[in-house]
Amino acid sequence: MTHRTPMLASLAVSALLLSGCAAAAGSVGAAQAPSSDASAPAAPAAADPSAHGGHAGHHGGGSPSPRAAVSEPSEAAKMVCGDQPMDRLTAILDLEQDPHTVNSWADSTFTCTYHLDEGALEISVREAPDKAAALTYFDAMQALAVDATPIEGLASLGFPAYETADGSAVFQKDSFVLQVDASGLPEAMGPDGISRNALAYQLSTTILACWVEHH
Repeated sequence: MTHRTPMLASLAVSALLLSGCAAAAGSVGAAQAPSSDASAPAAPAAADPSAHGGHAGHHGGGSPSPRAAVSEPSEAAKMVCGDQPMDRLTAILDLEQDPHTVNSWADSTFTCTYHLDEGALEISVREAPDKAAALTYFDAMQALAVDATPIEGLASLGFPAYETADGSAVFQKDSFVLQVDASGLPEAMGPDGISRNALAYQLSTTILACWVEHH
């Protein structure tokens, strides 16, 4: 969707100008430590996006190889359920109160589900043993995604990224693969009628801006 790139680039710049990310989140780099079995090849497990349960067309059921497992979510990953995306979400949709959230940790993926009146918004972070494994996993996700369009130029913030027609944005940074899945929401929301694709993108860049700040 090359015609949307200028708008996305503008949103990207706005996101990078955000400040006030929680210092307690720590560094994204902390999640890059290799697993205890560093000699085991990580690519097969990382290339299995079906390990991350979700909507059809993004990824299905299954389980990853334990060789690529990360024992617990990093503080940076848990930021997807923190104040920054919550504040951004409530501001964009002009919500009177914070939506209820539920988070989980399974298959090296930390997931935060925001329960909105219109449906569920899911933000997840897949933590791979290293950057190469994360990129392999990202590439496999993109290959399996339906109607995936690369996010390029300034809009990508310099990271591998793509969006799907039904409202998901996916970015790969360091050993993380971030996905904001708004496919369960209406096509337009809030007082300004923001599209679910734009909502997913803005929340993604809000989180990435915090990760960059604390890297």
